[in-house]
Amino acid sequence: MATSAVIVGAGNAFRGDDGAGPATARRLRGALPGDVRVIVKEGDFASLLDDWQGAESVVVIDATSSGSEPGTIRRYDAHERPLPSAFSRSSTHSFGVAEAVELARVLGRLPARVVVFGIEGRDFAPGEGLSPDVDAAVDEVVRRVTEEAMDRA
Repeated sequence: MATSAVIVGAGNAFRGDDGAGPATARRLRGALPGDVRVIVKEGDFASLLDDWQGAESVVVIDATSSGSEPGTIRRYDAHERPLPSAFSRSSTHSFGVAEAVELARVLGRLPARVVVFGIEGRDFAPGEGLSPDVDAAVDEVVRRVTEEAMDRA
């Protein structure tokens, strides 16, 4: 079956709120149309280019660290402008979501539609579990992504 869309939850579930992306992806599984592939990406973000190859639409969810209030949700259209530096956390990931998007742009491999949701984290220390503000934001992003997917169906 062809994949019209790919949803990627990026991050590290063993670094506190950095697990926001994977938590969102896990909550989305089974809630979207059958031609939408949901991926939990907890490592090599350079391979995102392979993960979304052939997809018309991509949504990436990742934790951010910009100094905003924890749980703040931001939505970015990757075709409008480069992603903000809050998605470039080289201390946690050697190659982040922003770098993957920009590499895809340079190589001409950016899908037709790429939306990135950022969830501002509070605590990125080692350990499992999300802070309450981030957990609530994950539920809200699940709602928004589901709504967008249904609008496009």
